[in-house]
Amino acid sequence: MPLKRPHLTLIIVIGAILSVLLALEGVGYYLGRKSCAEWKTEFAETGMKKKELRIIQLKNRTLKRRIERLSPLGIYIVIDSANNLLSLKKGSNTIREAVISCGSGNILQEPGGRRRWVFDTPRGVFEVKSKIVDPYWLKPDWAFIEEGEKIPKELKDRIEAGVLGDYALDFGNGYFIHGTLYTRLLGRSVTHGCIRVGDEDLKAVYAASSIGTKVFIF
Repeated sequence: MPLKRPHLTLIIVIGAILSVLLALEGVGYYLGRKSCAEWKTEFAETGMKKKELRIIQLKNRTLKRRIERLSPLGIYIVIDSANNLLSLKKGSNTIREAVISCGSGNILQEPGGRRRWVFDTPRGVFEVKSKIVDPYWLKPDWAFIEEGEKIPKELKDRIEAGVLGDYALDFGNGYFIHGTLYTRLLGRSVTHGCIRVGDEDLKAVYAASSIGTKVFIF
């Protein structure tokens, strides 16, 4: 016997509701499984990151202790050539910091010759070999070549006063910590390898340093 319309409508509605419920259950099941997997992965990655962070922190503490043991007890100078910064230190304490200028890294080739100069500030451990008041600059060959001038034969033609400031600290191989006429360029890598320092900072560094004072350049 055919179903009456109200009964048929009720069956269709119930069927639709069951279909929706089954679909939602399937979706919920799928989403639940996916989220769980993602959470497990995230927790695992977080655990690894925390472990790696602890290892890095431990290495940093160990390295810091080693550096502290290697640090001189008295006055010494640290040059950060990448950031053009000088630190005057005593033990682990920083007495003074100064913005400086280090080597430009430029290269000069002698025209028609074999000589070649790279204007970098040397890296390593050095020491103050001499202290000079009112230093004169004994201009090397490259200074004349760079300016397009003929290289002089007489020593007196190489001497130039007033360009190195009031003080100079010689740390070997023709390199100096000295003053500059170009204070507006401090903080930039513009020198031929020497370390230029502003007047007041240079005076403080000169006064605090002595022959044998260590100079660490990196």
